[in-house]
Amino acid sequence: MGILNLTPNSFYDGGKYKDEVQIVNQVEKMLIDGATFIDVGAYSSKPNAEFVSVEEEISRLIPVIELLIKKFPNILLSVDTFRSEVAKIAVENGVAMVNDISAAMLDEKMMETVSKLQVPYIMMHMRGNPQTMQSHTTYEDTVKEMLVYFSERIKTARRFGINDIIIDPGFGFAKTLEQNYEVLQKLELFSMLELPLLAGISRKSMIYKTLENSPEEALNGTTVLNTIALQKGAKILRVHDVKEAVECVKLFNKLNK
Repeated sequence: MGILNLTPNSFYDGGKYKDEVQIVNQVEKMLIDGATFIDVGAYSSKPNAEFVSVEEEISRLIPVIELLIKKFPNILLSVDTFRSEVAKIAVENGVAMVNDISAAMLDEKMMETVSKLQVPYIMMHMRGNPQTMQSHTTYEDTVKEMLVYFSERIKTARRFGINDIIIDPGFGFAKTLEQNYEVLQKLELFSMLELPLLAGISRKSMIYKTLENSPEEALNGTTVLNTIALQKGAKILRVHDVKEAVECVKLFNKLNK
């Protein structure tokens, strides 16, 4: 899953894709490099991210969705949003999947909306919201509490009639650096949920803070942790650098043929 951030303040590539030519070139590169999905987001979910109105989020998203579907008719897009209104209009304009960092905890209408849209739904683990999540990192047993959270959210989604669910542990969301590594170390435990697992580790602070470098220098570290995530059951890698992630997948598949 290739990441396309349409935000001016994303932690790694914020503001990089400002016009149609840059956007099309970047998406074309990701597709050529082997991306299955392109995940389009217009609200930065980094810690302490600034608030963006629904109207602003939609105005950033919809022209780009229309552009990409026109340029690449067979493209599979997911929309990175926790707002049901944004999810609805995005799917109505051709998006094939909803990627919700809040698992419908920030918008009570999200489950009902996804159910009506009948598209796959990625639900992530997070506490609070992007502005407050880093003050919600106290757990007695991090992974156990995450599994309880997912069990409850899955039960709710099933009750609404959502059939296709993907789980995202939410690396970097309401978790300390040590907790992120604990989750990765125990990632195979999430297989008990019997749902596909998405790992979003790309260039995150759990890499560059450990290596004492920067997001720009965190590609090698990303590749290492993506490989470990695959070994522990991840089925989708959400990444900024598609070529390197595809190579990870190919070598992993060869090893496990």
